[in-house]
Amino acid sequence: MQVSDPADSSFLLPTREAEAARYALTRRLAPSMRHHLVVNLQPIGMIYEVMDRRLRTSEPDLAHVQDSANKINAFARAALASCTDVVGWLAPDETVGISVEDAVRECAGMLATSLSFRGYALRNEVKPLPGRVRRSAARNLISGALVYVTDHLEPAAALVITAQVNEQSQPQGVSIHITVRPGGGDKGFAAEAGYRKLEWSDLAAMAAAERAGLAREQEGLAIQLPWLVAA
Repeated sequence: MQVSDPADSSFLLPTREAEAARYALTRRLAPSMRHHLVVNLQPIGMIYEVMDRRLRTSEPDLAHVQDSANKINAFARAALASCTDVVGWLAPDETVGISVEDAVRECAGMLATSLSFRGYALRNEVKPLPGRVRRSAARNLISGALVYVTDHLEPAAALVITAQVNEQSQPQGVSIHITVRPGGGDKGFAAEAGYRKLEWSDLAAMAAAERAGLAREQEGLAIQLPWLVAA
């Protein structure tokens, strides 16, 4: 199995087209990132109001107050983790690896809510696989592919993500497939925030910069991600 050498950074230098595509993708991911950041912050204010009312009573129930304080602490920790994660999307460490199933889970988690609002159901059917891929490459290409497909697909539809490894035909990486199933989602009620659609040339530029494969399929597309660490 061929692997990428994390110490060799020459393959990490993107073209101007790839940089432009990554910028466009970041702009398109901004609403999802915003939701990712605030989802754990919003409950803190509500819990504080409940705790404040309890403390104003003549005989506060300290057990309930302590429970509220613990909840605030838990949500604050989760919010800090979300902030750190979003920074990783904006300024990734190009040497960090990740398992295939975790990479798909991260991308699905980032985009599932916004895609649902637009009328697309996202189904992650990726099973645990041996080997690791570069995290930044997986995030760019998987999330970019999901945005591209929905930019050029009328709702309602379902997007099914699968992955497979064939050591004979694909010895250098893993093949990730995004398959479109019309009618699998809801009509949707929210339009994507205003920025340009992603085009095939954007995906191709990012794939070339990552030394990844990209191909259209009859019912979707496929991404061939190279291994970072051998199984």
